[in-house]
Amino acid sequence: MQPSLLALFAHPDDEVLRCGGTLARYAQLGVRVTLVCLTRGEAGRNTDPALGELNLEQRDLAQLREAELRESCLRLGIDPPIFLGYHDSGRNERLRRDDPLATINADPLEMEAKVLTVVAQVQPQVMLGFDPHGIYGHPDHLVAHRLVAAVFARSGSVGIPVARLYYTVQTHTEMRLLQNGRGLGVLSGLDPETYAVCEATIAARIDISLQAERKRRALSAHRTQTGPLSTLGNLTEMQWQALSSSETFSLGGSRTPIAHYPHSDLFEGLPLTQVQDVRA
Repeated sequence: MQPSLLALFAHPDDEVLRCGGTLARYAQLGVRVTLVCLTRGEAGRNTDPALGELNLEQRDLAQLREAELRESCLRLGIDPPIFLGYHDSGRNERLRRDDPLATINADPLEMEAKVLTVVAQVQPQVMLGFDPHGIYGHPDHLVAHRLVAAVFARSGSVGIPVARLYYTVQTHTEMRLLQNGRGLGVLSGLDPETYAVCEATIAARIDISLQAERKRRALSAHRTQTGPLSTLGNLTEMQWQALSSSETFSLGGSRTPIAHYPHSDLFEGLPLTQVQDVRA
């Protein structure tokens, strides 16, 4: 039985920053890695003038970001992404309350049914998603968190129940580092005590040092989000090092015993999912 991992996120580029190295690592180990993306990120902004107007039409930006995500998955070495077809809800003053296809307005049970169809196809032992605060509180990230938790709970209805659910998280130290200098704009003004976690919450810390270059290349595939006018495209070397040495996860749920905490392998102890160390 081939080990399988299913990641569920809201927008193109969500798959890279906090877990891209982990996705690449497990793909290299022979795990089937599937990414479900709720939207095409059409409410975002273009930060690379070379691609056209900064405020692109939503249809044009959606096409660009879909292509970027497909390229990112290729560079990570994982399967092509599965899009659920919902719309980016935006945030703050751009929140799209009147769009019936925005994730904030979508039927939660309909969304669950769509993801459960994917679960039935790929039969993951492990699922990844956003933590309860969605890293920085984006409304779509909060919807994605609720969705991945609900799908984990219902996964037994479509086959073997998913064994473990992990959430991408950042420690207080990591978040403060990303807030320093120019930093990540989306984190500006946010309290690490709310949006980050203490070391005791870390369930798994995955070494991605050997996948750092893959992660960097995957991030650079998102040109609209990493252009010269973006904060994401102007990370300092210290900030990048913090993002490319290891990735951290909290535990959303487990149907199997976990021998120690934190652990260094999301599949550790699971039956029929023995994978060799990537360095072997």
